[in-house]
Amino acid sequence: MALTGYGQKLTLNLKNAKIYTVIDAIEKETGYTFVYKKKDLDRIRRVDLHVINAELIDVLEKVFPTEKGLSFQTRNSVVIVKALPMFASAEKVKAKSMIPPVEQHDVRGMVTDSTGMGLVGVTVSVKGDSRTMTSTDQNGRYVLSVPENATLVFTMVGFLQQEIFVDGREVIDIALAQDQSGLDEVVVVAFSGKQKKREVVSSVTSINPSELKVPSSNLTTALAGRLAGLIAYQTSGEPGQDNADFFIRGVTSFGTGKVNPLILMDNVEISTDDLSRLHPDDIQSFSILKDATATALYGARGANGVVLVTTKEGKEGRPKISLRLENSFSSPTKTVKMADPITYMRLANEAASTRNPLAPIPYSNRQIDNTISGGNPYVYPAVDWMSMLTKPVTSNQRVNVNINGGGRVARYYIAGSFAQDNGVLKVDKRNNFNNNIDLKKYLLRSNININFTNTTEAVIRVHGTFDDYVGPITGGNDMYRKILQVSPVRFPAYFAADEKYERAEHILFGGYEGDSYMNPYAEMVKGYRQESKTAMMAQIEIKQDLSWLTKGLDARILGNTIRNSGFDVRRAYSPFYYQVANYDRFSDEYILRELNASSGNSYIEYIPGYKSVVNSFYAEAALAYNRTFEKHSTSGMLVGIARNSLTGNAGSLSESLPKRNLGVSGRFTYGFGSRYFAEFNFGYNGSEKFDKGHRWGFFPSFGLGWSVSNEPFWKGGLKDVISMLKLRGTYGLVGNDEIGSERFFYLSQVTIGGGGGFSTGYDLSSGTGISRNGVRISNYPNSQIGWEIAHKTNLGIDVGLFNGKVEILADLFREHRTNILQNRADIPTSMGLWATPQVNVGEALGKGADISVDYNHVVFPGFWFVGRANFTYARSTYKYYEEADYASIGLPWLSRVGNSVSQRWGYVAERLFIDEADVANSPRQDFGEYLAGDIKYKDINGDFVINEADMVPIGRPVIPEINYGFGLSVGYKSIDFSFFFQGSAHSSFWIDPAAMSPFKQTSSGGQVLETGLTQFIADSYWSEQSQNPYARWPRLSNTIINNNMQSSTWFMEEGPFLRFKSAEMGYTLPQKAAERLKLSKARLYINGTNLLMFSRFKLWDVEMGGNGLNYPLQRVFNLGVNISF
Repeated sequence: MALTGYGQKLTLNLKNAKIYTVIDAIEKETGYTFVYKKKDLDRIRRVDLHVINAELIDVLEKVFPTEKGLSFQTRNSVVIVKALPMFASAEKVKAKSMIPPVEQHDVRGMVTDSTGMGLVGVTVSVKGDSRTMTSTDQNGRYVLSVPENATLVFTMVGFLQQEIFVDGREVIDIALAQDQSGLDEVVVVAFSGKQKKREVVSSVTSINPSELKVPSSNLTTALAGRLAGLIAYQTSGEPGQDNADFFIRGVTSFGTGKVNPLILMDNVEISTDDLSRLHPDDIQSFSILKDATATALYGARGANGVVLVTTKEGKEGRPKISLRLENSFSSPTKTVKMADPITYMRLANEAASTRNPLAPIPYSNRQIDNTISGGNPYVYPAVDWMSMLTKPVTSNQRVNVNINGGGRVARYYIAGSFAQDNGVLKVDKRNNFNNNIDLKKYLLRSNININFTNTTEAVIRVHGTFDDYVGPITGGNDMYRKILQVSPVRFPAYFAADEKYERAEHILFGGYEGDSYMNPYAEMVKGYRQESKTAMMAQIEIKQDLSWLTKGLDARILGNTIRNSGFDVRRAYSPFYYQVANYDRFSDEYILRELNASSGNSYIEYIPGYKSVVNSFYAEAALAYNRTFEKHSTSGMLVGIARNSLTGNAGSLSESLPKRNLGVSGRFTYGFGSRYFAEFNFGYNGSEKFDKGHRWGFFPSFGLGWSVSNEPFWKGGLKDVISMLKLRGTYGLVGNDEIGSERFFYLSQVTIGGGGGFSTGYDLSSGTGISRNGVRISNYPNSQIGWEIAHKTNLGIDVGLFNGKVEILADLFREHRTNILQNRADIPTSMGLWATPQVNVGEALGKGADISVDYNHVVFPGFWFVGRANFTYARSTYKYYEEADYASIGLPWLSRVGNSVSQRWGYVAERLFIDEADVANSPRQDFGEYLAGDIKYKDINGDFVINEADMVPIGRPVIPEINYGFGLSVGYKSIDFSFFFQGSAHSSFWIDPAAMSPFKQTSSGGQVLETGLTQFIADSYWSEQSQNPYARWPRLSNTIINNNMQSSTWFMEEGPFLRFKSAEMGYTLPQKAAERLKLSKARLYINGTNLLMFSRFKLWDVEMGGNGLNYPLQRVFNLGVNISF
């Protein structure tokens, strides 16, 4: 089939022009796009081109002559320039192009990548006939008329060429494998830099944004187990409060400053909340930078690693619209199980009598018997508060729509999304408002690219998120905790409406002894809280190609402003509480006694909330250079930055002042022969927090790389098996100025009227003396405080097997964190200091390894699978900690040095005391009264007294040291299936005994809280009858037993788990069926997340750790459709 599109006439007059200038001129005149490898065009230095009304084919033959070893192919407005085989002469090419036509037939098919996705723009040609060709459409399909005995050649930049003998077939489907030695995959690095993957010497991990498309409106919940080097876990499932905590290679600091990574979206710092709102469909790339070479350019903020996110931009072509609709159903993965009311009463009686046999029991046999027999529920209440306050399932909805397209002058990507997350709390229809959690998120994004000239481009980005939240007054987490803070038999949630009472039109809430006893149902439905948050970002970036000065030089400037604002309002009434009085058990009649006639009200009141406005501005200017001279590749970049942030509702003078940073950064790289690579980076940053002598910090780094597989000796069978092998190593310094809570360490903070007072008079006890407040210094100046510094070392290896089917990236890392801010521990009280001075003395040591493995395989056309796995081990320990010299006093186990920075100290619990003789014959425990059945602690120092000197490191670190994930995706024709597992290990957490202790009464906010009984305590506790020294819970009590509240191994739990994190099955509509519906693509899918959990811990979802009484994590099942047109 002859080439088409050559009818255009061109008039060009170019003398001694660069080949790229000629290509730009042809593209401008014709609208064609050129695809080529830069190394192929190096054989053409300069071009003289003088044509008038010439055919395009004639122009192309002049520009890419065969004697230069080049050929060209064109189809659908794309010109593909390739190098000819070395043996091909101009005469051969010309002869082949003149072969007369023979009998032909149509061959059709589909070209996909290794994952089964259709490839656009693949050139399909007949071998030996460069004029018979076509290219695949936007779905990867092609049709070509060829001779019966032809051989089809499939080529595309970045993929290995394949040849298929037609042999009379009419349908030929094929999958192309990536070309590891062709156009290299580009990795996004600091400050919008891009490096070929083969040249990267730093430690960077990227993830395909499609892997983040889980059924959740919170992006951070999808990160756990997905990226090597990232440690993440989630401790709450409440909408709006469900951000995952995540760290890059663990936490290697123990100060009061920031330990989370720096998060950047399109070069600008954003918060974890901002990241959580991003929609995966809008993300172009997602990477984490882990070592010093990758993060040194962010010297002021890069010590904890960097998360880099770039958003999508428009592509040339007609408008393309993509729509995603999802509806999901969520329910708790696991909730704390409470004991039944009968067990509660019996054990409450035992708790009262077991420690004092003469104490009155709270529940009579009659009350217990009547409750068992199902007596009047208002007189003998038996409330399942969990069922009363929560429902088992709720539904959520998500929508995302985006449109992109444009021409040579302007391109656009415009997106909008909406998500509604509902809570699992119940609503009382008798109220005229919704107290359940209802979180609506709106997101708008516009990325516009404008080419003012062939060398000048502007990118205008506007992004806005808007959150509207409605929920209970104190939030979902607090409501779940309240379920455990009430007796199931003290009073009913509410009484039936009865018109004989004065306020019968209102809910008659149950109460006891006035309004002091907390009724969680009343607390939940009595009012609601509304919160609105807005984040607006506007950014302009101008890029200028300066190749006219020197080839490979370009510059850009960027300005960005962000305004975050938020406020909340609360509206609630004060409930009326009632209690049964004058009950006649024979007639089953009673009256209700109003408990708080004076304090209750029947109208909604306004409760003031918070207001917040933060405005920030960021400016960046960069000059970059990238060029290749034969075997030498060089690049460089210089960047200057300035930040300014202002808080509008600051609570103090220092907080009201603008927060500012300045910095200059640079990167320089060199490569030789695609084998040897070197890189140097630096950041020179200034922080307002430090005095002039320490305000500026210099943070250099360097790295080396050796691509062994590109050596001449690496060939033959070895190359076929190990197609890529690269060794890398880096070392450098990275800073952190977000330490401590003070704004200016070099200034004093003086409080007037807050201390330092004096008094006088002859009789202070009788009140006749005189006192006056004075001046207190709450923060002493220290001009020597400076940057926290991370000294990072990284050794890595990249391995590719079987022509790219398997890719392995492995790193060993070590970090020495110095200048960690600490309070001085050895200041004598005789100095009279009110506040403790702070200094940069702390040191920590982190080390570990991370590895990722990816496997791509096409079994046969239409059947493919992709496997992936990653593993991270990161351990951080104290190297120096300001503390007493415990070794000199014979207590070395009290020292933090050598222990994990998230290690917990406590007592070793041996068992429970068996009886009073056991108590009498054991070391004294200095924690108050204790009896048989209470916890017995180990005497570490052998002085026969248990006190703080016996505290030792217990358990594993709180932050998991091991994170891992693995999954598989499989596709066959139109059907695909994937699953993913995520796990964590080497961590411990602690049950809070004070929060779990049943039957105790405590006061909080003017209310009496009466802790309920969890089932695990009812199942295993020490009693006079069993005297089990290894029961789960000590001897019962209706008061706090301080001896049992100590931090110890008794309430320690192991945190390892394996979670069936997600699974998805999808069906893509056949292309012909989609076209009949006027669609370019349609896919239906069903997926789920948090599907199963494997763990030894059974009380609640173990990933929540010690936060198990919070709003539970959610299991989600989701149905979605994604269509494009």
